[in-house]
Order: sequence, then structure tokens, then C-alpha cells
Amino acid sequence: MQVLAPILDSALLVRYTSVIAMRTADFDYELPPDLIAQRPAPRGAARMMVLNRSTGDVHLSAFDAFPSYLCPGDTVVLNDTRVTARRVAALGLPRGGEALLLRPVGETEWEALVRPGRAFRVGKVVSLAGPDGRSIEARVRSVEPDGSRRLEFRCAQERDRMASAGSAPTPPYIREPLVDEEAYQTVYAREGGSAAAPTAGLHFTEAMLERVRSAGARIAWITLHVGVDTFRPVKCERADDHLMHGEWYQLGAEAAEVINATSGRVVAIGTTSVRALESAAVEDRRVRPTAGATHLFITPGYRFRVVSAMLTNFHLPRSTLLMLVSAFAGYERTMEAYRTAVRERFRFYSFGDAMFIS
Repeated sequence: MQVLAPILDSALLVRYTSVIAMRTADFDYELPPDLIAQRPAPRGAARMMVLNRSTGDVHLSAFDAFPSYLCPGDTVVLNDTRVTARRVAALGLPRGGEALLLRPVGETEWEALVRPGRAFRVGKVVSLAGPDGRSIEARVRSVEPDGSRRLEFRCAQERDRMASAGSAPTPPYIREPLVDEEAYQTVYAREGGSAAAPTAGLHFTEAMLERVRSAGARIAWITLHVGVDTFRPVKCERADDHLMHGEWYQLGAEAAEVINATSGRVVAIGTTSVRALESAAVEDRRVRPTAGATHLFITPGYRFRVVSAMLTNFHLPRSTLLMLVSAFAGYERTMEAYRTAVRERFRFYSFGDAMFIS
């Protein structure tokens, strides 16, 4: 295990985040393109950076050591969403028209992002490439306020067939085709509805989950369906001018009971788990069973009410995810940790290495 020096004095950190860190440009960093992971490592085989947010100490470790950083009484919270989105070709349209089917809605519809938008007017019937190469028709039922479409199929059977059409979408920075689509699902994925994987969870194997339990930690399951906006950088000059996209989440009664009875730390696996937990908070260290859309935008200065530690990957510059991590670990410590990750040639983004912040 390699030990690195503390990053920044905490008093200076507080002053910096309260005055400067809300500019979007402050969340930029240089990343050599060859450090963007193009394919997943074998589950459990990633490297892991460990950052102590109280002292600034950084250790370079391996994800296999993750259970050793847990304590009896901790609760590990995992997002059990499953990627159901499908990218399918829209036939007969110029310039490579397509639909990104996000999630089934009702009995006969999909919610979808489309291009070109002008070809998907309300009432228009479009032909989509089905799973067997045959076209399946859908009518554009509505245009939603966020620009997405509701595509209505002739029957539930045709709607359901589209679940195996096309290909699973991967982030735009992954240029290599996904050979095994299950590699972009967590081993515990079960609640369909996500447009992207909660990538911190991709590191886990069933054996690792057992080792978490053996370390004396309990596991709680929540659901947050990841939206495609998670890949988009913030465009506003000031970060707090950004309009946060909504994502549907659910925290059930059983999970709330486990979390509220936690005697140790609440350890969130991924930024999606962080947003769900903080959205469900009713007071410090307590959550309520709830379901709905969260628009929570966590930036430096936010006071965390539930989450005590976080496992995450290394995120895009100028992204809401990097801002969330900076809020949790401190802006300067986060950005210095990222510079360290570049120097040490960690793998970045969805298929990259892990970072444990405690």
C-alpha cells in the first residue's frame, strides 16, 4: 500500500469552497485520453484510491481490500437499478435517425430520447428496428417538457419486444463496442428503468458482498434510475445556475429501518446512492421511506445529513458528479486526489478504478 501526504489544511479548505468553488471552470482538470477506460476490468480487480477527508491522507490500494476499510456496525447502501435503455435505429429517416428508449411506460409505451427531433412530431408514426431485423411501428404520443417523447406501440407485446432490440447505450466517451452487455450491469441489478449503470457498483462480485457482511456491515438496497444527463458537463459559467435533471428513486421501509438503526457509518456505493439517501433524509442520520423524483444538486457547501463514507469512480470534468464528490471530500482535496490519480495512471470514468472517501 502506498501512502501519500495530506492534501490541504482544513481551515483553508472551508474558506476556498465557500468563496470560489461554485464556478464551473474550477471543476476542470487535464486527463490524458488513454486513461479513459474503454472496457471493464474483471469485477473486483480494479485499483482503489482511499482518501481520508478529515486528514487529507491518500492511500493507493486495490478494490479487493474494500472490506478491510469497513467496521462492524457500518451499513453499505447499494443501488439496485438495472439498465433497460436501448439504442435503436429509426428506419427511413435521413442522417442516422435513432431513438434511445429509456424505460417502459404504462402498458404500450416507451419514454425515449430521439434524433432528429423534427422527425418525431406528435402523431407521427415511425418505424424502429426490432430485435429480429423487422421494423416495429410506434406513434409519437407526446413531447414531454424535457424534450423526450412518449412512443406508443400497437400492443404490449410489440412494446416489450423492443426491450431486446438494438444495443445497450454506453457513455459517449466509450468508443469500443460492448461485447458483453452484462458487463454494464451490477451483479445485483434487478429494478429496471435506468439509462446508465451505477458504475461504482460494477466492481462488486457476489463474493465481495459476502465479505462485506463478514466484516460486520449490513447491506441496504435502494433504487435510483440513472438518467442520460449524468454524462453531460455543466454548461453554465456558475455551477449553481445549472438546472439539475430529475431522477426517479425509491427507498423502501426495510432499507429505511436498516439505515436508521446504523450504529457505525452509512457507506454509500456511488453518487446515485448518495443522492437518494440525502433526498430521503428527514434529520441527521435518519431517512424516511419515499419514492419520487429527486432534483437534488449537491455542490461544495452542502451539509451531508446521512452519508458518512462513499465509494465512487473518477468522474468527468465539469460534471455534477465531480461537484458532489468535491462537496463530500472538500474541493481542494478532491482536485489534488484527481491529479494524483492521473500521475499514478488510474483508469477513469465508467469502467475505471475506484475511490473510497471516508
